[in-house]
Amino acid sequence: MEIAIIAHDLKKELMTQFCIAYCGILSKHHLCATAVTAKYIAESTGLEITRLMPGEQGGEQQIASRIAYNEIDVLLNFRDTRPTAKYNEEDLELLRMCDLYNIPVATNIATAEVLITALDRGDLDWRQLVNPRAQG
Repeated sequence: MEIAIIAHDLKKELMTQFCIAYCGILSKHHLCATAVTAKYIAESTGLEITRLMPGEQGGEQQIASRIAYNEIDVLLNFRDTRPTAKYNEEDLELLRMCDLYNIPVATNIATAEVLITALDRGDLDWRQLVNPRAQG
């Protein structure tokens, strides 16, 4: 499966810890992430991960484009949850794209754990029908 990963600045450490905890499952899949998030994950886990542009410089648009071309099967997008956090157009567009193309998306660690364990059980194997590149 093709898993895209984004973590806002205040969530990068949490995403890294999540990836450490689920490294065994994630290692069976193809990963891509925005630049700094990819760096943190790769350095902490040793996972092979494709580094995209930084989020604010087009990384989120790269992921949105991959979703539109059916090249992403799961999106893990840990967002800043402070009341003062400003959500830009890219955040909303990513969620819209996931809705439009039926991409499972997690915006917090609880949902991410549900998706990753479901992925490990084979509950998301239906994505292989939609995206033949998604095979393990």
